[in-house]
Amino acid sequence: MTSLALLFTLSAIGISETVYLIRKRIALQKPVCLIGENCAAVLESKYNRIFIVPNDILGLLFYIASSFIAAFLVIAVEPVTLWDILFKIMVGMGTLLSFFFTYLQWRVIRIWCFWCLMSAFTIWLMGVILLVSNLL
Repeated sequence: MTSLALLFTLSAIGISETVYLIRKRIALQKPVCLIGENCAAVLESKYNRIFIVPNDILGLLFYIASSFIAAFLVIAVEPVTLWDILFKIMVGMGTLLSFFFTYLQWRVIRIWCFWCLMSAFTIWLMGVILLVSNLL
């Protein structure tokens, strides 16, 4: 139960991250960059979309779906096994995609984006929590 509460909390953090980025993008403003010097260069690069959809929108959808599934698992909405498997697949795919985007920042774009790294860390932490909770 504790792991699901942590996953729900991380989903809420992810929602707030992506909503901030979406609001800045819509307002045509640059986000505050706490590390590095130009987060906007990463966020406006040619890698900022997958299948025409901006990455911040996909991230928001991922985090919203994660929060709902974590809540469904807490209150045991049937089919619990299906929700559990779906959650693991989602977080696994999110983890792999976050590794790819981090690699792009490091080796291709060569600029670090605080918000992108924060989102990647959030997803990686979700993956670690799922792994540890399954091992215990």
